[in-house]
This record gives sequence, structure tokens and C-alpha cells, in this order.
Amino acid sequence: MERFEYYIETEYIDERIDIFLAEQFNDYSRSFIQNLIANEKVKVNGKLSAKKNYRLSLGDEVEIEIPDPDILDIVPEDIPLDIVYEDDDIMVINKEQGMVVHPAPGNYTGTLVNAIMFYSSKLSSINGIIRPGIVHRIDKNTSGLIVVAKNDFAHHHLSDELKSHDIERIYYAIVHGKVTKEGKIDRPVARNPKNRLKMAIVSGGREAITHYEPIKYFGNDYTLLRVKLETGRTHQIRVHLQSIGFPILGDPVYGVKKEKIKHDGQLLHAKELHLKHPRTGEMMTFVSELPAYYQEIINKLEKIYGGNDGI
Repeated sequence: MERFEYYIETEYIDERIDIFLAEQFNDYSRSFIQNLIANEKVKVNGKLSAKKNYRLSLGDEVEIEIPDPDILDIVPEDIPLDIVYEDDDIMVINKEQGMVVHPAPGNYTGTLVNAIMFYSSKLSSINGIIRPGIVHRIDKNTSGLIVVAKNDFAHHHLSDELKSHDIERIYYAIVHGKVTKEGKIDRPVARNPKNRLKMAIVSGGREAITHYEPIKYFGNDYTLLRVKLETGRTHQIRVHLQSIGFPILGDPVYGVKKEKIKHDGQLLHAKELHLKHPRTGEMMTFVSELPAYYQEIINKLEKIYGGNDGI
């Protein structure tokens, strides 16, 4: 069992406790959070909170206990997959926004793992029954390319490529503000000591390096960025861009509390994936076009603010 604590700041005053906790636990369902409240796993200021509609106050101390996940057989599910490439060793999948990559408390079904297990019985076993074949992950509300290993040989080679930074991952992000030049963020990332479900820039954290360049401006209010990961820490792009004053549009955890442009989930898309095939050594490039929801936001921004190309 894990225990997490939060101290409520100004931006969360008067928000429902179940909504607040669902925002923090981005990979868990809101109904899962509500069940924890009903089962007395949530306290406010040291007292049990049995009401999911409790409104938060400034300075409230919220504690939540997350039970250890049950070890379950993962059920294959017939969920459509956008498979960009497949052979005997790997699959490259274009994940839709809103899909969790692997099962977790509150999300044992409907995940990418449930879908690929229905599609193929040949997956690497290195990460066990919860994450078969999963070499790297992208967040629930991030769309785009992810590579899956179909055997342990491929998994080991791809993991080594990730560690040596030989797999290149390119993302597109729409951020608040006008980013006037390309740059590099080299700031260590670790669990936020004040909120264990968030990541933060923490002295002594793990090395994290992100490169970015502006592609298009929308007035002075928003910028479309091309972002390249040199390392791959949890929430790295989201934390890094927030840390330099350019949070991602729609980000429920690291973004702006009251958005002018409404969208459920961060505007972050894993657009390009460059890797060396684990068996043949061939360099392979995969590109995912921006999904419809993303292009609609760009069209809306262009209509409101106009659009000018970046550098």
C-alpha cells in the first residue's frame, strides 16, 4: 500500500476532492478514486472524508492510501489498434489519446496491453503480466507512436537502445506563450517531495535533457513546438516545459488551471520514432500525422490568433 499527501494551494480552492484526486492520479479512473473515498482511504486534515463532493479549502491536508494492485490475469480485449508496422520482433503502434498503456488500479481493462494481447500472443515477458512487451510508455493523454517488443531478444536490444539514447523520439507540443528560439533544458527530474504523484525539477534527481524548437506561433499566446527527448523520465516534457514558463495546453497536472482554449488532456503527440531494428540493425523511421483532435485545436488557434511559422 502507498500513501500520498497533498497540501491544497490557491488554485484548488473549492474544487471537489474526487475531481482533484482524479487529476493527480492521471492513470486512474475517477470511479476508482470515488471508491477509495467510500472505503475510507482518504483523509482531510487527519479526519476521514466519506463525501466525494467535499470542497477543498486553502491549506487542507489531503491523505490518500492506494492499495497494492491485485495480481490478475490480464484479459485480452478486442480493441482496434492503429498498427504502423509489424514483423516477428516488433510492433509500432499509433496510440490514441485517452488510452492507458498498461493496467493499473482503476484501469485493468481498456488499455493498450489488453488490446495487443488480443491481437498477438507473442509478446516479451520481461516486464511480467502487467506490461508484456512494453519497452517504453507514453502518458494516457499523450497520443502517438510507441514500440512494442514481441520477444525477449527484441526487448533487451530496444532497452539498450533507450539507455544509450539511440532511439530518437520526437514530439509536437502546443504550449502557452511565445517561444522565440530553440533551446535545451537540462534539469534533473524526480518525484515532487510535496506531491508524490507529480514529478518536479529536484536537485539530485535523475538526469533529464529535452531539446525544443518553435514551429509555428499563434500570436503571442501559444507556440507549436518540436520537442526531442534525449532522456526519457516520467512526465519529462511536461515538467521541463512548465519549468521554463511554457506549460502545455490542456495539461491537467502541470498546465494552466483555467484554459482559454478548452481541451481534455495535454496537446502532446509522439510524432516521430527513429530506431535501429533489434535483429537486422536497420535504421527505421516512423511518422504519425497529427490526429484530428490536435489539428482542430491548431485550426482554432489560427482562426483566433493567426499563425506564423517559427524559426
